Amino acid sequence: SPVSRVVYSGKRSGGPRSPGAGSEIFTPAHEENVRFIYEAWQCVERDLRSQMGSERGLVEEYVEKMPNPTLKAFKPVDLGDLKRRNTQDTKKS
Repeated sequence: SPVSRVVYSGKRSGGPRSPGAGSEIFTPAHEENVRFIYEAWQCVERDLRSQMGSERGLVEEYVEKMPNPTLKAFKPVDLGDLKRRNTQDTKKS
C-alpha cells in the first residue's frame, strides 16, 4: 500500500479543503496542526533574523559533540531540486 506523506505548500485556508477527484480530505484538526507548525516556524525564523546582530539570542544551533560515525557519509537532500526533478519526470511521461 502507498505511504502517505504530509506536504505543506505554504497556502493557508480558512476551513477544510473540499475534496476533488483523487485528492485527500484534510480535516480541521489537520489544518490546525499545519497552521500551528507554520506559525511556530515563522517565530523561529523571526528570532534567527533578530539575533543576527546580537551575540546572544533565544535560538541556539544544536551541534553534536560526538557525531554518529554511521552518518559520516550523509549528504543533505535539496528538496526543492528533488521536487523539480520529479515534476519534470511526470511531465515527460
